[in-house]
Amino acid sequence: MRRASTAGALALVTATATLMTLAAVPAEAAPTPVPVHCTPAACHVDVAPGTYRVTVTLGGADAGSTSVAAETRRPLLPETPTAPGQRIRRTFTVDVREPEGEPTGPAGSPGLDLAVGGTSPQLAGLRVTPAPRARKVVLVGDSTVCDQPGAPYAGWGQQLPQYLGRGLVVANYADSGESTQSVLDNPSLFPAALARVRRGDLVLVQLAHNDKQTPAATYRANLARMVDAVRARGGRPVLVTPLVRRWFNADGTLDNGTALLVNSLGVDLPAEIRALAADADVPLVDLTALTRRRVEELGPQASKALYLYDEKRDNTHTSVRGATEYAALVHGELLAQGLIR
Repeated sequence: MRRASTAGALALVTATATLMTLAAVPAEAAPTPVPVHCTPAACHVDVAPGTYRVTVTLGGADAGSTSVAAETRRPLLPETPTAPGQRIRRTFTVDVREPEGEPTGPAGSPGLDLAVGGTSPQLAGLRVTPAPRARKVVLVGDSTVCDQPGAPYAGWGQQLPQYLGRGLVVANYADSGESTQSVLDNPSLFPAALARVRRGDLVLVQLAHNDKQTPAATYRANLARMVDAVRARGGRPVLVTPLVRRWFNADGTLDNGTALLVNSLGVDLPAEIRALAADADVPLVDLTALTRRRVEELGPQASKALYLYDEKRDNTHTSVRGATEYAALVHGELLAQGLIR
């Protein structure tokens, strides 16, 4: 929806790129197709909020290399090469909502916006159709998960769509600065996410970074309340422990409360999540353990690239690289546990 977000992609596209005739079907499935308005670098589709299947045809007379992103900097298709004369078709599913990024952020512009990038973009065709029955992966979280509106920030939930197969769509209701209590209290956050849940949908909850003064009993009760509400809707809750802060000890490990999210009251928040997951028989993605392993593996210097240390002296929020790697870790766990295919 945010057309301004395509500006960077415009500079990457050559003037010789060409498009086929493009059309889309509106959310209410009216018989007359809604046109897709395209330039070589961006496409806009006049559709209502909902889930949509997007099929792109890549390739042209010359060799190409094309990537596709949607809405608020959500990568859908990593850069994909095509040989001269080759045609490749790729399909993915996009969630269109208002606001288009963080739930408490600006609305953006109506409809669906796609940015076409890559070193030599070749978009030959595009088809957009409603996909109201697509299975959703709904995200509830904080700034480390959300659709970040601007570089250099990126959330792992923002990067997750590029890893999902056809028929799965990310609906990201994560929002900066939120705790387990604030997402329950704000109608735009957990209540709005819950309203989107259909039977069989996954709801991933990662909240800890802003529960700095939340007592253990309250923290656990808030998470349990979300778990129960998702189950009551027929969805499947998944608890996600928080990604680590890049805060090293002198021995090169992250074995300290700052890195591992022990709050100011001494509550080990990841441990509380693990205990609730075990007690309530909820699938667990132990992102704390996974990201700790990765950060310690890279060490104090190389791990800076996963976070915004160089840009902002920030050891909590991730760069595009970090968010992309962490999204891959989440995706791998969902696959390994049979929660998605």
